[in-house]
Amino acid sequence: MLIERHNAILELARQMGRVSVDDLARRFDVSPQTIRKDLNELCDRRLLARTHGGALLSSGIENVGYEARRIISSKEKADIGESVAALIPDNTSIFINIGTTTEAVAQALLQHRGLMVITNNINVASLMRGYSQIEVVIAGGVLRHSDGGIVGEAAVDFMRQFKVDFAVIGASAVDPDGSLLDYDYREVKVTKTIMDNARHVILAADSTKFERTAPVRVGHLSQVTTFVTDYCTDPNFAKIAAEAEVNLIETGQRLETARL
Repeated sequence: MLIERHNAILELARQMGRVSVDDLARRFDVSPQTIRKDLNELCDRRLLARTHGGALLSSGIENVGYEARRIISSKEKADIGESVAALIPDNTSIFINIGTTTEAVAQALLQHRGLMVITNNINVASLMRGYSQIEVVIAGGVLRHSDGGIVGEAAVDFMRQFKVDFAVIGASAVDPDGSLLDYDYREVKVTKTIMDNARHVILAADSTKFERTAPVRVGHLSQVTTFVTDYCTDPNFAKIAAEAEVNLIETGQRLETARL
């Protein structure tokens, strides 16, 4: 049977997406060693997945809640958003799909002019609605209540009407072999259509996506033009990117260099 503290740790992980050893030790007034033992036991039961300094909610089938995903690596996502926005000039057309990192990109694009943004993310549409210099086109289809994503065949057919300059996509997980993964096959169909109908595909995903897995294959890193992340710590993955001639931008490395 799980002890009471284990249940509390799991509930925090469900709310926040991830937990840290130091925060949990302070919250429960126990030593970090005790928390590490708790996390190891929960990971052994496949309820959590260990990360450096803490653990993630272990889920290869269902994603972390959308509000929790907004909190996870929010600073890193904001930096990624700024870097992606810097790649996109004024007076261009853009696909933006579902995701908290793509929302960070949309936030960073608000001062651009002459943009045409086609999206299946009602959060992005709502964010950009008040900016007259940006034309927002929103897809029709099935509204997914969990995150405001519009999915289904109607959304796929809608996206096929366009051929845009840039696509900004996210991924729920990035596999060590370069596979891009997600949870909902309906969303994957829309993302694939977006990738097929853009001249320049930008993948925006923070480094926690290397620590997760998901069951549905979106595509492969080689189908991406530019990958913007905070850190890529896997040399083999960086090699895959180089061999596929993918422009790999690490915002964490850039910020460290700027501070030196």
